[in-house]
Amino acid sequence: MRSYGIASFIVLAACLQVVRAAEQAPQLSPAKTAAQADLVDIRSLVPDIAEDIKYAGRDNFVGRPVHGYLAPKCLLLRPAADALARVEHDLRAQHYRLKLWDCYRPARAVADFVHWAHDLSDQRTKPQHYPNLDKSKLLGVYIAPVSGHSRGATVDLTMERCAADGTHCAPLDMGTGFDWFGVRAHTDAPGISATQLANRHRLRAAMEHEGFKNYSMEWWHYTLAPEPTPHTLYDVPVQ
Repeated sequence: MRSYGIASFIVLAACLQVVRAAEQAPQLSPAKTAAQADLVDIRSLVPDIAEDIKYAGRDNFVGRPVHGYLAPKCLLLRPAADALARVEHDLRAQHYRLKLWDCYRPARAVADFVHWAHDLSDQRTKPQHYPNLDKSKLLGVYIAPVSGHSRGATVDLTMERCAADGTHCAPLDMGTGFDWFGVRAHTDAPGISATQLANRHRLRAAMEHEGFKNYSMEWWHYTLAPEPTPHTLYDVPVQ
């Protein structure tokens, strides 16, 4: 009985630690630069990786460059960058490539999203990004006040199929574009074609092979598991 009691206590203590970890509020890092935050440019590992960093330009749901994006770069914490480089290496052997849309996202950019979502008069991007939703419904479900991207180990991306020599790459049909708000963007959404579903699953399999986990409501969204800094947010600019 005594040993059983000790074992039960150990299990209970472990459970409490898990609960406390889950409840731990994220803390903002004091880092002021990417180097201080240990964020690295993915192109330092894969110089020719395909990028279209949406929030550094105007082709996004806000319709303008987002606060904190001073350059179209993909920054990630080193473990996430290394894992993403391995995904790219594996895919190239199969005549596929990744195309990156967003990586680390400064906390100030997330605040900019929330500010935009509160401005119900700005409907410029509705046809492209939320045609079936009222803008007032975006906050909380699609736009949160805290983003996992700000922890430095989350990426938004798609896949391309390339010619045997690695040139002439074309995007796979995934059924929606980036940041399409609605059920159709769910990884296993009903109503998409068999080809679109297979392409989403091909991307998921490639990312899961190197430790990334998909967010089921967005086929393009992946986070390295376990995260290197699960309770730390960063707000250094992308530059």
